[in-house]
Amino acid sequence: MAPPAGFHRPSRVEDTPIGLFDGQADVGGALVPGQGTVQDGRYTITSAGYNMWYGRDEFRFLWKKISGDVSLAADVAFPNPVGYGDRKALLVIRQSLDDDAPEMVVGLHGTGMFHIAWRPAKGAEMVDMEYKVGSRGALKGEAVAGLVTLHPQRIGIEKKGDAFTLWVSEQGEPMHSYGAPISLKLTEPFYAGIGFVSHLPTTTDTAVLSRVMLENASGKVR
Repeated sequence: MAPPAGFHRPSRVEDTPIGLFDGQADVGGALVPGQGTVQDGRYTITSAGYNMWYGRDEFRFLWKKISGDVSLAADVAFPNPVGYGDRKALLVIRQSLDDDAPEMVVGLHGTGMFHIAWRPAKGAEMVDMEYKVGSRGALKGEAVAGLVTLHPQRIGIEKKGDAFTLWVSEQGEPMHSYGAPISLKLTEPFYAGIGFVSHLPTTTDTAVLSRVMLENASGKVR
């Protein structure tokens, strides 16, 4: 459900470094506080939050303030096998920590759908390109309308100037771009990082992002 027009909550920001990142935040001040931890290069992110959509977001965000081009990628796992289908592990490049900031997001849903989504201006509605890959006979898993849904192993995002590209590894093959570049103008500096949202306003869930790479350059997604 879309939030009421003009509704906002301040973000709760922690500026203690964590792994590759400068800090973390509950963007949009979800009703239940989130948490991010790192151990042996594995980032465990727990968050509630209604969604990361419409004109404002609620999600846990591990962030780094940065300028220039960006390459960012991670393996994704959902430890809870029965979480809400629209929960999302996130790779995010956004203007600020405000809940309605312009941004570009690559997300992997609990259902296996992946997308590149963007908010073109502060407070604007999100738009996206969505992808869901299915197979007849080549994959094992839950059948959906006669198909078995592929759950990508790794997702990535690249910023090259004002052009943003979704990257994916579907079954462990080398990362490759997916779909056309999307244009978005951000003012430097901005924020890049990883996140998660449960898609449930008062219920937390968890994603684990591992083999995370973040480089201040384009052409480095791997």
